[in-house]
Amino acid sequence: MQNKVIAGQFRIKSKIGGGSFGEVYFGEDVQIHEEVAIKLERTKSRAPQLLYESKIYLLFAGGINIPRLHWFGTESNYNVMVIDYLGKSLEDLFQLCHQKFTLKTVLMVAEQCLSALQFVHLKTFIHRDIKPDNFLIGSKSRSNQIFIIDFGLSKRYKDPKT
Repeated sequence: MQNKVIAGQFRIKSKIGGGSFGEVYFGEDVQIHEEVAIKLERTKSRAPQLLYESKIYLLFAGGINIPRLHWFGTESNYNVMVIDYLGKSLEDLFQLCHQKFTLKTVLMVAEQCLSALQFVHLKTFIHRDIKPDNFLIGSKSRSNQIFIIDFGLSKRYKDPKT
């Protein structure tokens, strides 16, 4: 998969994660030289969720703790979603810190995680997969910001009109 170009714009560089849902790669928008994350799911997946997840990202677009969706589509035998590239997860950081955060860090993390969840709830959704792996630190100029990811299991909990 390395060096494959998706939609003529996004180059896959290296694998950064994977699981039952598919695989996630570090990539680059070759037109503007911006780092991106590329999530791939086989089109013949038994339980496809990437199309649904991309629609959630569109619905949440502009949320302060929500990564930006750059592109969604089908390429070869894969559904592909391209979002902002982010840094390490809270789980990774906790392990790097020998499973100890200072009180100040805990409070700062809690405030941003709660803000992210509040935004999701205001959009009448519940995440349904809350865990430290799904909260990531931003990269570069947004390294002081926490983002919530992985909306594949999220669900609308009430009708926003009624």
